[in-house]
Formats: sequence, C-alpha cells, structure tokens
Amino acid sequence: MNEKLNVYEEKMQKSLANLNDEYTNIRAGRANPHLLDKIQVDYYGTPTNLQSVANISVPEARIIQIQPWEANLVKDIEKAIIASDLGLTPSNDGKIIRIVFPELTEERRKELSKDVKKKAENAKVAVRNIRRDANDTFKKQNKSNEITEDELKQLEAETQKLTDKYVAQIDSAMDDKTKEIMTI
Repeated sequence: MNEKLNVYEEKMQKSLANLNDEYTNIRAGRANPHLLDKIQVDYYGTPTNLQSVANISVPEARIIQIQPWEANLVKDIEKAIIASDLGLTPSNDGKIIRIVFPELTEERRKELSKDVKKKAENAKVAVRNIRRDANDTFKKQNKSNEITEDELKQLEAETQKLTDKYVAQIDSAMDDKTKEIMTI
C-alpha cells in the first residue's frame, strides 16, 4: 500500500527542497555564503564553482570575504559576481574580495516578506497538485479493479495526511524566513 504513496511523497519532498533553495537566494540583510553557491568562475577555460577555487568566509554579520587560492583569479571572480543576477557589488584589494551587504530598509523587508509568502504559496499549490494527481491515479486504479473501494479510501486519507504534513513544513519554512528578514 505504502509503495504507491512513495512516488508522491518524493515529489512533495522535492517541492519543499525547491522552496528551501529559493529561500537561500533571498538576501535577508545578513551575509550568507550560500548566496554564492551557483556562481561559476572561468578557471583555465573551465566553468568552476566558486567554492572550488576560493575560501569563502563571513568575518562580520554583513560581509562575505572571498580569498582565491590563486591571486590571478581575483578579477575573474569579481567579474562572475557582477555578472550574476544577485545584485552584489564586490570590492577587492588585489588579494581578497569583500562583499558588503547594506542594511535593509523597512520597505525592502516588507517586499521580501511578500516574496517569501508568494514562494510558499506556490510550493503549497505544487503539493496540492501532487495530491490531486495521486488521488486521480488511485481512482483510475479503483475503476480498473486494481484496488478495492476500501483501499481507495485509505490511500486518499494517507495522501491527505502527507499533504497536510508538507503544507505544515512549508508554513514553518515561510515563518522562519519571514522572521529572519524582519529581524533588524
């Protein structure tokens, strides 16, 4: 019985993971080295993750420091950060690149909170769509006599429990991120 639900639970997990990835890219006024996770640097002609060519640290709450392992990479790393759609402006002293995050205004915090809620709502819609697909599949199986009426009811109930569980996790992630953004 449960193996029929596993496929749908995996899809719900992916929706939640996707939401958490999106939240990682929302700047909350604090330096978060994960903002740089998707940045690729041209390393001897090969696009390479920034973490593979430099040491990334957070010496203060609003500063990310990037120290390339090779001094000649400073310019390439700076170009890659500027070219990314993160809206960050790096500065360098020839050896180390620093990114200073400005303090967020109250208006910007409210905009980011709305964005966080919108992303959470989209994730909930995705989870509910997965529930609908699961229920449709189970009803078809019932019509073709693959499962009984009782099994159908049980599967629908378990699918609803899964949906409730993931919607609650999405709400929790949304609350955490909103709290992080609104904290000055």
